[in-house]
Amino acid sequence: MDPALDPALDPALDLLATGPLVVLTGAGLSTDSGIPDYRGPGRPPRTPMLYGEFVSGPAARQRYWARSHLGWGRMRHAEPNPGHRALVALDPELLITQNVDGLHERAGQRAVVALHGRIAEVVCLECRAVSDRAALHERMTEANPGFTERHAAVAVNPDGDVELDDPAVLADFVVPDCEACGGVLKPHVVFFGENVPPDRVERCYAAVDALAATGGTLLVAGSSLTVMSGLRFVRRAARNGTPVVIVNRGATRGDDLATYTLDVGCSELLSALVERRGAALPGARPPG
Repeated sequence: MDPALDPALDPALDLLATGPLVVLTGAGLSTDSGIPDYRGPGRPPRTPMLYGEFVSGPAARQRYWARSHLGWGRMRHAEPNPGHRALVALDPELLITQNVDGLHERAGQRAVVALHGRIAEVVCLECRAVSDRAALHERMTEANPGFTERHAAVAVNPDGDVELDDPAVLADFVVPDCEACGGVLKPHVVFFGENVPPDRVERCYAAVDALAATGGTLLVAGSSLTVMSGLRFVRRAARNGTPVVIVNRGATRGDDLATYTLDVGCSELLSALVERRGAALPGARPPG
């Protein structure tokens, strides 16, 4: 069904079609790119590795990096989908994303705050040097010959992790150290147990606050708002009297604060909104 033809969506589309937008996106936006979401209908519960566990010792890091090596090897080939391209056409005042896949940037989004960082970067916990994940991926592949081929069938999670828990397999995985100082390497993303950098949060709050003065709307696309890192912006908008529209498959923690909740696909709704606002869909940039 085309959301543009569904009369029940007209009030929300009419609201979103006028005035400035700030958009908050979650994993549900990337499902059409082949990346599964965290908490969509039918998804089993899972507990990502906490930061404290990651820094607790080599065994935890072997478990993390073995799984992440497999997941990112597939995730890096994902392409922006029609939802990403629609958001480029809509050109919101700010796009706040909880995703670490980098697909908004790949699509050509103008103003993006990646709340949780980007999985395509790696940071050393000792010297704080930031490096390219692709280079580390090649080092891991060389240090663990045949590992990817032996585990080609494992299921991928939305943060680049996979379902692999065999202790014997994980214990044999070789994790390279920082080439600059020999320190511990970590994806340059915010783990559970870490805080989002304050400057990112303040930039997002400022954009949400500006909506109250300009008659704008906060649009949430593909997030269950389960974690506070995203929910706080919905609460801020509601407290300011700013309309909130939530587009998500299934219920969210912010539903009681929303002006409209739309249980439809992100790509379909956003593409319909582009048509309603009279914008043109751009093409995605080639992979960088």
